[in-house]
Amino acid sequence: MTDPHGFLRFPRRPVPARPVRERLGDWNEVHAGQVLLPLVREQAGRCMDCGIPFCHHGCPLGNLIPEWNAYTRREDWRAAAERLHATNNFPEFTGRLCPAPCEDACVLTIDAAPVTIKNVEQAIADQIWERGYAAPCPPARPSGRTVAVVGSGPAGLAAAQQLTRTGHTVTVYERADRVGGLLRYGIPAFKMEKHHLDRRIGQMRAEGTEFRAGVEVGVDLDAAALAARHDALVVAVGAGERRELPVPGRELGGVHQAMDYLTLANRVAEGDRPSPGITAEGRHVVIIGGGDTGSDCMGTALRQGAASVVQLDINPEPGENRRDTEPWPVRPKVYRVSHAHEEARGRDGADPRLFSSATLSFEGDRTGRVRELRLAEVEPGTRRPLPGAERDIPADLVLLALGFHGPERGTGLMRQLGLTLDDRGNFARDTGFAAGPATTPGAVADGVFIAGDAGRGQSLVVWAIAEGRSAAAAADRYLSGSTVLPAPIAPEDRPLTA
Repeated sequence: MTDPHGFLRFPRRPVPARPVRERLGDWNEVHAGQVLLPLVREQAGRCMDCGIPFCHHGCPLGNLIPEWNAYTRREDWRAAAERLHATNNFPEFTGRLCPAPCEDACVLTIDAAPVTIKNVEQAIADQIWERGYAAPCPPARPSGRTVAVVGSGPAGLAAAQQLTRTGHTVTVYERADRVGGLLRYGIPAFKMEKHHLDRRIGQMRAEGTEFRAGVEVGVDLDAAALAARHDALVVAVGAGERRELPVPGRELGGVHQAMDYLTLANRVAEGDRPSPGITAEGRHVVIIGGGDTGSDCMGTALRQGAASVVQLDINPEPGENRRDTEPWPVRPKVYRVSHAHEEARGRDGADPRLFSSATLSFEGDRTGRVRELRLAEVEPGTRRPLPGAERDIPADLVLLALGFHGPERGTGLMRQLGLTLDDRGNFARDTGFAAGPATTPGAVADGVFIAGDAGRGQSLVVWAIAEGRSAAAAADRYLSGSTVLPAPIAPEDRPLTA
């Protein structure tokens, strides 16, 4: 602690985003060039000597937040970088993408505003690269063991880096044409520009990790044969089984899954296409789903020049304050405004979200394309449409951002490895991240580990990194008999929620 009165002297002041009009004119990050070090140092000084830092428990990675706050306050960026990298392989990702459950667990939150932990983390992460503190860390000597990692999202990348650094020879397989998983094609550039991802992958290559993009394990490569050729295999394929909306008119043109829309927009940003195959330009866009993916669709649609954007959320509008059933330090369901919501609100001042709203059907025109959506207000708690509460809104483009059920079902990967599903619809695994017992004759399950959303279910980027690190420790223990790799979580851990 560097300033015992910092939390009394300084109010919470987050790093400001760029002006709405400016950022809607490009695809750069909303905070590009806005991480102001004097402000960040001031805010780091608000971290109090709370005795028990609940922010540690609020962070799935167990980040050493009070320590790197103190070093930031003193401008000791090398020490801050070491403390941040001690628990987090990719702070430049989490500093931009994590919703910061640590801030909800900050002791100051009991009766004041929390420390701007996320801003401090991003500032340290950026200083790590600017000051050359992210040099490759190749192992001192090879172990002679080989590991295949299937999937190159945050869980797969974290597992691969940990295992490479401990001396194993690691190859990462990615079915898309570029490495990165949802970090590459699911996250818009205005939330995280892709040079951050490319830079980190370059570091991993220099450390010895090999990447093979454009290879779908289970289709292009037999998964069982791949496992047999390696001493261990980590499955980190994410949760790709999309939720559907079985209502009349779903088959109409112009109704798309959100990930299809976001992927095409990101491919334009990557230079693969001159224009997206699905565009919001000049259209009345309706996004169904109130989560982060829906917010990403909104920001993308606004940048494409949508005529209007509405986001439907079946849940009631949250209040401004914690409910009694959500006591500190759990992450409460309170009213939050994302940067995309702020951008949409800038047009007329109204919130672009319609809460307690359920979609009943889609109506189309003569060409078979959607033209309007019928919705109804729902009864709180039951989600049943209220009689007489129906209305129509224009909809030229509808995006389904309803989340995911878990990993994709019936894939060659799943069959060939004999993977089974648990009662939550995720790949079954034991408390040591090892895949559940094989049920397919001749399938290979020994030495197979499950990490990230594939085993946990749809979750946050910070949970994916934590899972990748823990699965790497489990695989290293399997290969070596012991491990020095940290394992910050167990598979049965759950975030602090009411």
